[in-house]
Amino acid sequence: MLPSIAAIALHSEKMAAIVDIGTFIERRPGLRGGRPVISGTGLCVRTIACCYAFHGLTPEQIADNYPHVSLAQVYAALSYYLANRQEIDDDLAAEAALEEQLASQA
Repeated sequence: MLPSIAAIALHSEKMAAIVDIGTFIERRPGLRGGRPVISGTGLCVRTIACCYAFHGLTPEQIADNYPHVSLAQVYAALSYYLANRQEIDDDLAAEAALEEQLASQA
């Protein structure tokens, strides 16, 4: 039996809503020092990672704190962080070391 026109239309609508999650994270040399950010926002992946890893926020809480990003974008940032943890952790450590150095000079 062939599917109805309504079933085909519904399937087409669902297919149009599919999002390539690889589009959620981007890097641009002139944006945030080339650090990975949530596409179209300028919000660094490391900011999301800090909320999650150091402040213990859930992805839902993070999305609530940053209403301009979706829950899917938060999960994409966390996925990026977990897949590239050393890169993000090294960046955070370098920034902390620089802050300490500047504080000791003041």
